[in-house]
Amino acid sequence: MDLINNLALGFGVAFTPINLMYAFVGCLLGTLIGVLPGIGPLATIAMLLPATYALPPVSALIMLAGIYYGAQYGGSTTAILVNLPGESSSVVTVIDGYQMARNGRAGPALAAAGLGSFFAGCVGTLILAAFAAPLTELAFKFGPAEYFSLMILGLIGAVVLASGSLLKAIAMIVLGLLLGMVGTDVNSGVPRFSFDIPELTDGIGFIVIAMGVFGYGEIISNLSKHESEREVFTANVTGLMPTKEDFKNMIPAVLRGTALGSLLGILPGGGAVMASFAAYTLEKKTKLKPGEVPFGKGNIRGVASPEAANNAGSQTSFIPLLTLGIPPNAVMALMVGAMTIHNIQPGPQVMTSNPELFWGLIASMWIGNLMLVILNLPLIGIWIKLLSVPYRWLFPAIVLFCAVGVYSTNNNTFDIWMVAIFGVIGYAFIKLGAEPAPLLLGFILGPMMEEYLRRALLLSRGDWTVFVTRPLSASLLAMAVLLLIVVLMPSVKAKREEAFVED
Repeated sequence: MDLINNLALGFGVAFTPINLMYAFVGCLLGTLIGVLPGIGPLATIAMLLPATYALPPVSALIMLAGIYYGAQYGGSTTAILVNLPGESSSVVTVIDGYQMARNGRAGPALAAAGLGSFFAGCVGTLILAAFAAPLTELAFKFGPAEYFSLMILGLIGAVVLASGSLLKAIAMIVLGLLLGMVGTDVNSGVPRFSFDIPELTDGIGFIVIAMGVFGYGEIISNLSKHESEREVFTANVTGLMPTKEDFKNMIPAVLRGTALGSLLGILPGGGAVMASFAAYTLEKKTKLKPGEVPFGKGNIRGVASPEAANNAGSQTSFIPLLTLGIPPNAVMALMVGAMTIHNIQPGPQVMTSNPELFWGLIASMWIGNLMLVILNLPLIGIWIKLLSVPYRWLFPAIVLFCAVGVYSTNNNTFDIWMVAIFGVIGYAFIKLGAEPAPLLLGFILGPMMEEYLRRALLLSRGDWTVFVTRPLSASLLAMAVLLLIVVLMPSVKAKREEAFVED
């Protein structure tokens, strides 16, 4: 009964004209920055933070939250249409979403992403409302050793996820981990692998690698072919909405992605990113129906499940922020900044001392998700129209948007040169038949893994057995070893290579 009263209070706060307006502004901005490659929610929220001084606290947080989960919707649009993940959590959507667009099914892919995100967002919000307090107990059980083991499991999952050779997948992860080490050492503050280049002391940006490897690499690959052979798939776009068969395949995938995303979103360490990778791995483990498109060739489950997972993860990542005052990722850290600007101390007391803010923010998320579906589904036709632009005009526009997006994050021309270098590297990956998604996961998780490894060893005074003596950490490592053994078994390996056979 308390929950119903609390939600009634929340909807009363969220349905005021000013809060509805700011929820809409946040969702619209989020969608736009998700669609524009390079300009992520982190940069946008950081830029808009000073502008929230003059706003009422609830309105400010409603708008910033709208930007965050709106970007998860928008990020899938460029991932599907032009092979560019607008967000780090959309990296997996590229694998099957882009193939669907190439097969003339961009409409169903965009609809699957939008509807999956809406359902997962609503469920994530309900979980946030109902289980905020008990679920924080789970997050408390995770120490540095557990996070390190969870990330090892995530990386082994990425090896399973990658198409093609296992050796290439492992090589890509190792390369990602090495690229993640460039920058300043967390503990000593000494620059490493920066080769005395001042711009590299802060490390290589995720956007630089994603834009270069996925965006520019694909463009170079297309331009290297004769005009008659280029992958321009604009003329045969059929149907804007998923078919009955698509819905039958999508619904269980969305349910699985939502459940996994809701759980992983609570844990610090890139919840939405880990959730989308884990959801895709889970779908790959689920048996294909007779006549179903293989994964990596345009399977709608490979779009619906990760998109549901990253949206559920982005909603439940508010749980540790609102209940413990612990930001689980960089965007949530900015939300802490927004709360302190308005003299609100994030933590368990927010629920009791400021119920209007707590429940108003939760209710606004449900309204925001509804706004995003109403905004995004009619836009599918407009996004598809982008594909009818001749490639000779489309590729300079993509190059320009990427360059503007990359430059705007640090106001640094060095980043544009780096994107060009990674574009050439991305082209080399295409030629070698190596899947770049594991490289990005390795790059994102690498610095966090190192930090948790060092922290765990500091706390245990250099005792490496800490990873196997703590039950939760040991069970996660056991799952990782089991997954590795299963994937290396000759029968599984043969089936896997058969599933990923190249055209």
